[in-house]
Amino acid sequence: MGCAPSIHVSQSGVIYCRDSDESNSPRQTTSVSQGPAVPLHGLFVQTDAADAIPPSRASGPPSAARVRRARGELGSGSSSGSAAPAATTCRGRRRHCCSSAEAETQTSYTSVKVSSAEVRIGPMRLTQDPIQVLLIFAKEDSQSDGFWWACDRAGYRCNIARTPESALECFLDKHHEIIVIDHRQSRNFDAEAVCRSIRATNPSEHTVILAVVSQASDDHEEASVLPLLHAGFNRRFMENSSIIACYNELIQIEHGEVRSQFKLRACNSVFTALDHCHEAIEITSDDHVIQIHKVHRDSGDNSQTEPHSFRYKNRRKESIDVKSISSRSSDAPSLQNRRYPSMARIHSMTIEAPITKVINIINAAQENSPVTVAEALDRVLEILRTTELYSPQLGTKEEDPHTSDLVGGLMTDGLRRLSGNEYVFTKNVHQSHSHLAMPITINDVPPCVAQLLDNEESWDFNIFELEAVTHKRPLVYLGLKVFSRFGVCEFLNCSESTLRAWLQVIEANYHSSNAYHNSTHAADVLHATAFFLGKERVKGSLDQLDEVAALIAATVHDVDHPGRTNSFLCNAGSELAVLYNDTAVLESHHTALAFQLTVKDTKCNIFKNIDRNHYRTLRQAIIDMVLATEMTKHFEHVNKFVNSINKPLAAEIEGSDCECNPIGKNFPENQILIKRMMIKCADVANPCRPLDLCIEWAGRISEEYFAQTDEEKRQGLPVVMPVFDRNTCSIPKSQISFIDYFITDMFDAWDAFAHLPALMQHLADNYKHWKTLDDLKCKSLRLPSES
Repeated sequence: MGCAPSIHVSQSGVIYCRDSDESNSPRQTTSVSQGPAVPLHGLFVQTDAADAIPPSRASGPPSAARVRRARGELGSGSSSGSAAPAATTCRGRRRHCCSSAEAETQTSYTSVKVSSAEVRIGPMRLTQDPIQVLLIFAKEDSQSDGFWWACDRAGYRCNIARTPESALECFLDKHHEIIVIDHRQSRNFDAEAVCRSIRATNPSEHTVILAVVSQASDDHEEASVLPLLHAGFNRRFMENSSIIACYNELIQIEHGEVRSQFKLRACNSVFTALDHCHEAIEITSDDHVIQIHKVHRDSGDNSQTEPHSFRYKNRRKESIDVKSISSRSSDAPSLQNRRYPSMARIHSMTIEAPITKVINIINAAQENSPVTVAEALDRVLEILRTTELYSPQLGTKEEDPHTSDLVGGLMTDGLRRLSGNEYVFTKNVHQSHSHLAMPITINDVPPCVAQLLDNEESWDFNIFELEAVTHKRPLVYLGLKVFSRFGVCEFLNCSESTLRAWLQVIEANYHSSNAYHNSTHAADVLHATAFFLGKERVKGSLDQLDEVAALIAATVHDVDHPGRTNSFLCNAGSELAVLYNDTAVLESHHTALAFQLTVKDTKCNIFKNIDRNHYRTLRQAIIDMVLATEMTKHFEHVNKFVNSINKPLAAEIEGSDCECNPIGKNFPENQILIKRMMIKCADVANPCRPLDLCIEWAGRISEEYFAQTDEEKRQGLPVVMPVFDRNTCSIPKSQISFIDYFITDMFDAWDAFAHLPALMQHLADNYKHWKTLDDLKCKSLRLPSES
């Protein structure tokens, strides 16, 4: 059986391989060229760019008459900027449409005969293609003509796009090396927005983008180039319609940035090929000094590839014994003894995350497993390495568009936009303390309010009645009653007047103009949280600090909510989305603003008298609970609760007569999971309320989503939830989707822990109501007879 070869790449340009029992003479020499990837003992090299431009065989710049004649033959439009016909011939070149943008994009096949040429970069011989240039000009003028004919003279392939949309489509189709954008006038399109949209794509990494700017007048100082650089431009070109000036600019770009990018890509292709090669590889200088040493070793060797720099005195003696490496499994079928390297091991870490330990255990088992088991474990590792471990995969939109739109709108941060639109929501004016009424005690609550609050411990408490009698200020009054019942002031060592001032400030920063996310919703979540805290198993699992943190988190969890989803804010490029990097935008804002409002004035600072360590613990608990209300991690929180709380609890109950075993005490991790689950259930408990309350909440959230869809259409933003169109939406169907996808499993898990039979009965009754409406093809909130 022959020996496996080792591959040697010399810096002088020779790649050769030899058997381990041969002398130093190369057995085979191979050239590396561009085009389809060519196997070279496991080595694949492929590049995708041109390096140099062949000498132009075109004559001098075309005369004015010739340009006018070309325009006429091309039908490229007059000053009105009308589009060219689909295909026209001129001087042996054609303009035709690119991709589907037939009226906006034209393509030039230059009259200069261009053919692929072989070029050398160091030891590599690569096949080059002509440079491709994209001109983005809304209207044809002397400047666009100048670049067009300059491309013709240089032997480049040229496209012209008239709109930002057709420009982006054409670029994604052809991956131009050079893009020229008209930056002289803003009334046609926003040149910087076009540049940013192109830079947002992967292929633009190796593209040079040139901005054509107007000549500065004598009485104006020359503008800074920094805004152009920040927008993604590489160079600036002062308006000059001379073909020679345009030609010189393009040639300089091609011999500078374009050629450098091409060399980088070519070298990267080689290193990528080396990285994927399964043979022993040495790259040496002409005098055999090793520059790179790559060995594919058996994974049991626990060794890693390391760079070396030493001189071979005896190549045969010190070379890698490829035969011994490859023949270790020669006594048995190779597939059954395949060894898998443990690439996921992090040797330098002394403390590993649990998921890393799991991956390492699987890797270790994989190394000694049959190929069928090893391949199955490969698929397991692929799943474990994803960041969306707990998010189920949706079906197609055709199967259930309501669920797809609703879940997509709530669990994603939106699509990247291609326009310059921005959305900045209008905040309520923060009410200053000088305009607040003097704080009063709970005993001074008006009788009509006090009578309603007598029933606040019941799950059927009607929050909308409290909203009406308090003139849309239910949070202050309910907060005073609930916080008093749980002894919050005593725990925080603050006065009742400080607590009332704080509640007033927080409620003033909820938007009463929102149909759903207003202070009534905050009061409803506070009521649900207090109700859950009264359950025996919850009470036995949490301490007082956890209770206080939960009540405060419920109160502030949606403060300053703009009535729009995270996806909307990200698509609109809002200030908050930029501030929080499109991640948990609203939830991060709610917590940050709540603490800012609290600590900025001693009159409402409920934390001013507590110990610093208690404050830090309390603050972290509040932040964690509010962030848990973000829906992108919904399934992660629910699954962790089920696995860490429900299953151990079920095992405990099976072996014990007591049904209220505290499972959270002395287990901080479990307390965190319980608090997260509690506020999540309180936040979306509407389907578990009595039917009349459930219907009212469904109408309010639908109206808020309708308003968002209206604004998205008005501003030209991506429509996050298309089914929430006020003219076509079926509210019962959307409620059914929400209950099926989010509510049922979560409340089943929460009920198994907290024991909530009344809530689960309401949920079943409400679901039956929505199904009845859906079966009757009714899109409204109530049965036709009730309407």
